[in-house]
Amino acid sequence: MSRVNDPSAPSRAFEAEDTEAGSQTLVPGVAPVTLGERLGVLANAPLLPRKGQRPANHGLFDTNARNQLEMF
Repeated sequence: MSRVNDPSAPSRAFEAEDTEAGSQTLVPGVAPVTLGERLGVLANAPLLPRKGQRPANHGLFDTNARNQLEMF
């Protein structure tokens, strides 16, 4: 028994969330993302270097040494 098209079913107003893109309607049963949840995701993200990193071209990871044509 589906109540989707039932005219006697009470109509509910959808919740809305204001974002940078404008007001967005939320799906019933979905809560808006809070500022604390957004900050938690950013805090758990992996750290990124502040400066550009040099490649690890030495020792085991030396890709230039693998391209040599002669042994000696």
